[in-house]
Amino acid sequence: MMDDEWASIRHPSFLCFMRNSLLLLACLLLLSCEKEQSAPPVEPLLAVPEGFPVPVFPEGNELTPERWALGKRLFFDPILSSDRTVSCASCHLPEMAFTDGKQFSEGVEGRLGTRNAPTLANIAYHPYYTREGGVPTLEMQVLVPIQEHAEFDMNILDIAERLNADSGYVRESRAAYGRVPDAFVITRSIACFERTMLSGSSPYDQYLQGKNAALTAAERRGMGLFFGEKTNCSQCHGGFNFTNYAFENNGLYEDYPDPGRFRLTGLEADRALFKVQTLRNVGLTAPYMHDGSLPTLAAVMEHYNGGGENHPHKSQLIKPLNLTEQEKTDLIAFLKALTDDDFLDNPKFRQ
Repeated sequence: MMDDEWASIRHPSFLCFMRNSLLLLACLLLLSCEKEQSAPPVEPLLAVPEGFPVPVFPEGNELTPERWALGKRLFFDPILSSDRTVSCASCHLPEMAFTDGKQFSEGVEGRLGTRNAPTLANIAYHPYYTREGGVPTLEMQVLVPIQEHAEFDMNILDIAERLNADSGYVRESRAAYGRVPDAFVITRSIACFERTMLSGSSPYDQYLQGKNAALTAAERRGMGLFFGEKTNCSQCHGGFNFTNYAFENNGLYEDYPDPGRFRLTGLEADRALFKVQTLRNVGLTAPYMHDGSLPTLAAVMEHYNGGGENHPHKSQLIKPLNLTEQEKTDLIAFLKALTDDDFLDNPKFRQ
């Protein structure tokens, strides 16, 4: 190095410039670290609520980001229906706890179904599917709306043909399952997405976790009634998912147009029996019952308070409750405290 170059480096103005530059660089690095630390964490695809068991993903359909993303895309895509107008999300809206607010959902060409669309919240935990329990796995359940005349009215082989004409679907299918779109890919991916729809952060859940202020006085009174002997609600709607998944008759009618589980088994003892539904987010899943015949929680309360209609298969638990107006109000308040706003607003489940 020449003497004049060394002299310029040692010049006070150069040293000051270097010192300021190093300080600026240090500040930028510090700000960068702070931004990284303050960035919100990415929610995992499967967020299991406290106190819930971990859902079982069957062999061959284990949870991966690629399978989940493909299933989500298919869930919201009307390409599954014959006239390309109806998707899974048409009858299962995220903001309504994956129901649609209608007595009977509309399928292709406006055809009406014959049963009320149930919530998909915590569907991963169900031991069987449909109101009569005739479908053993979630993967097989996907086939039900596809083939139903009043829903998608479609052949899954024709859906696969449509998807194979879409380079994006072919690419995503290969990434997820190592094969082009077919019946296996369609049913598995949608089921994989649906298994992550877990709801367990309602005010009731927060109360169980020690946040006493999460429930109001009315909601706590309603909780006491719900789990108490006067109503016996929790005999059928017990456990973390508020259902025992049993098949029961609750005295909705003396004569049922829908034969219920009898349609599956052909056994007279199963006539007019239906799977007990979860009460998670029940404040948003109106109308109620298998046929959507009760429009409000107040109507549901009146039904059970009166003991229901006479039917030879009515559960022995269904009897007049003789609740006061205040008790009915408190019970409804508690049921509404099962609403999980975090689940309803979760962008993970929005299109």
